Amino acid sequence: MLGNQSRITEFILLGFQDLADFQILLFLTFLVIYIVAVTGNILIFVLVIFDQHLHTPMYLFLGNISFLEFCYTSNIFPRMLSALLTGGKVISFSSCFTQWYICATLIVTECCLLCAMSYDRYLAVCKPLHYATMMKTQTCVQLAATSWLCGFTVFLPLLILMLQLNFCGPREMDHYFCDYFPILQLSCSDTRMLKQLSYMVAAMFVLFPFLLIVISYVYVITAIFKIPSTTGRQKVFSTCSSHLTVISIFYGSVIVVYMIPKTEGKGGMGKFLSLLYIVLPPLVNPFIYTLRNQEVREALRNVIGRIMHHHFIP
Repeated sequence: MLGNQSRITEFILLGFQDLADFQILLFLTFLVIYIVAVTGNILIFVLVIFDQHLHTPMYLFLGNISFLEFCYTSNIFPRMLSALLTGGKVISFSSCFTQWYICATLIVTECCLLCAMSYDRYLAVCKPLHYATMMKTQTCVQLAATSWLCGFTVFLPLLILMLQLNFCGPREMDHYFCDYFPILQLSCSDTRMLKQLSYMVAAMFVLFPFLLIVISYVYVITAIFKIPSTTGRQKVFSTCSSHLTVISIFYGSVIVVYMIPKTEGKGGMGKFLSLLYIVLPPLVNPFIYTLRNQEVREALRNVIGRIMHHHFIP
């Protein structure tokens, strides 16, 4: 045992080696998903910035989430695509921890942003007369900034503790990116405290925001049912339905991966389940917000119209 205590400096991500015969098909599939997700989220982000009609709290939060999804996919997909194409499985110690830290902080940031968006919807539906004074642009910016700050600071203590761990072999990780528990499984140090801390962080910054979201929407749905006209109910619900759909997809996939009990030996299943929150939210969010939201569709038509007019009409 003591002879194996030399500190390793790199890990091997096994990726999708169980599907060795389908590497090219997987590469093409994930490449299309990455291109669509990046294009869609950057488009939403640009629309929110440059279209004056979208300079409202709800769309400012949406712009933040779209930028976050772009960062999220760009943190994981390029290396995964490179591994599928070239077969390169080695990732350096520092790159692995950097990838995990960025991934973890973006998940917490998204939880906080979704919570802030639900608070915005609560004020808009339940406190309409006070909405303009309670949800100013400055308030929106502060909530968004706090969400990003929480994301990037909450995992710093965990990162520092993880960097103190000893990794003396094996160094093979049955995953396609550096995730928290697969990293801990490779350590020959005692990781029980790190596991307990991760559950505390998840309770505070994943489950607690989810609880606040549920409470907000209980009030929102109750208020909607009190609206006398059917048209009024449909109009108000349509402004919340996109947000509810995104929340369901994001939290549903995260809970399936991290909250459902699983044994240590079933990392392979966790690897495939993690595709739910790696692929699904960044891919479908732009479609949900553009196909189900009249303001975003109108902004998109205006941008396309200006481009067509500029390039094709003398």
